[in-house]
Order: sequence, then C-alpha cells, then structure tokens
Amino acid sequence: MEPNALKAAISAGLLSFPVTDFDSAGNFEPKGYRRRLEWLMPYGASALFAAGGTGEFFSLAPDEYGAVIKTAVETCRGKVPIIAGTGYGTRQAIAYAQEAERLGAAGLLLLPHYLVAADPEGIRRHVAAVCRSVRIGVIVYNRGACRLGANALAKLADECPNLIGFKDGVGDLELMVSIRRKMGDRFAYLGGLPTAEFFAAPYKAMGVPVYSSAVFNFIPKTAMEFCRAVASDDTATMTRILDTFFMPYAAIRNRRAGYAVSIIKAGVRLVGHDAGPVRAPLVDCTDEEHDMLKALIDKLGPQ
Repeated sequence: MEPNALKAAISAGLLSFPVTDFDSAGNFEPKGYRRRLEWLMPYGASALFAAGGTGEFFSLAPDEYGAVIKTAVETCRGKVPIIAGTGYGTRQAIAYAQEAERLGAAGLLLLPHYLVAADPEGIRRHVAAVCRSVRIGVIVYNRGACRLGANALAKLADECPNLIGFKDGVGDLELMVSIRRKMGDRFAYLGGLPTAEFFAAPYKAMGVPVYSSAVFNFIPKTAMEFCRAVASDDTATMTRILDTFFMPYAAIRNRRAGYAVSIIKAGVRLVGHDAGPVRAPLVDCTDEEHDMLKALIDKLGPQ
C-alpha cells in the first residue's frame, strides 16, 4: 500500500492489535492466529497491527516474527491492511521493517527503542534510519523511551515522506496539542494510551480522532459501538459503557504489572477464542480474575 493511502485508511475508524496465538508449550500457533483474524476482520477495524504490543512483539524470536507477519498478511490480504510492529535497536528494527515489507505488510508501527535513554536527536536519527530503509508507510509510537517533540517531528516529516503517522502513548496533553498544532494534517494521529477508550473523547477534541482498541480482541461489537459513540459525540453511550464495563475492567487490569496484555488473553479465552498463555515475563490472570472478567463480558451480551 502506498504510504499516503495507508495514511488515509488509518485516519478514521478503529484500529486494533490482535493477540498472538501460542500453543500450550508457548510456541506460535499459526492456525489459531489465522482463525482469530478471520473472526475479527468482519467487525470493521480500519487496520490491524500484527506483532504489536498486545501481540507480545517483545517476546517473539526473529523467525517467529516473520511467521506472524506472513500469516497476518496472507489472511487479511485485500480485506484489512496489516501494519507490522518493529522496534529494538536501529539495526534490528530495520531488519524487522524490511522483512515486514518483503512479506507484504501495508505499513509499520515503530515501537520504542530498547532500554537505553537517548537524546531526542538520537531518537530522531533512529526513526529516520528505519523510515529510509523501507518504502512503506511508518507510524512512530511516542511511548516509554521514545519521546519526540514537535520540532523533531517536523524535521522527520521533511526528511521522511513515508513517515505518515504519529501515535501517542505518553499522555502529555500539552505536548500532544503542540505537535498537532505544528504538524497540522501532515500525519494521521492515533491515540495509544493503555485502554485508549478512557481517553478517546478528550483526544478527539484535540484533533486525534482515531485510537487502537485492545478489547476489540474479545468484545469487538462493543468496541465498535463505543468507537461510533465517540465519533458522533454520543456521551450517553460512552458513559454507559465506561461505567458498566471499562471502569471495573480497569480495576482488574491494574492488579498487576503487565496485565494490560494478560487481561486481553483472558478475554479471548472467555469468549471461545483461546490464544494460549502469555509469555514470560508476563503472567496470566488468576481464576478469580477470569471469573470477574467473565461477569463483565456476560453483561454486554453476545458479541
């Protein structure tokens, strides 16, 4: 997909990160992953992120990464654009980016570089190097160790025509407003804070109308209903779903570090689309927490 076509595709609607299927031994299970994508596609997400954060990108070995992207691209070809996660150090990020492009991914989500704290100029060079290594569109994810400001992004936009998206996982509203005001429509802007539904309405007011939903993995009908409510400023529907589902859901998610992924795998297990366990260093939700989540899902009705 040509970069500007991808930019147009992700500038409206809902995005999501499918979980990655593992078998009981923790190995990638492509048949289950294919069935998962086939189940999710008809619900209408604008694009799906393969091997993203919720997809446990951090745990994938290089050969598994290629298998995940290949399965996603082949399953969704002609139906939903696949955006591949990439990251770590610059050379590793480039290797993953080029592999994703070779396998037919529509674009890339550049996840934060690994561990080291870096000067903004170094981060800018890292992003630029990844962009220059491919022809497909790139979305940079401001989160964790990657924190770019408006001036660095303006320079990157001039250097890298295929840098078409900015995803915010920092939550600094002043920073987000400064970026949006300076860059205008140069980027597609995506909300990327954990459980983005909490922030969807205020981000829309700032000019960031699109976000990625993790719960789309197991309650896709409700996730799309909430997204439509945000788009139409339907406060009553947003408030109802926040109060009845997202607030108690967040209370479970906040019990342990890493549960932002674990609770999604619990959810897909409960709705009959088990993706296997999370990989260490994450831990799965307890039986009690599964029961608590099941009660919330049951209240929503059939998905």
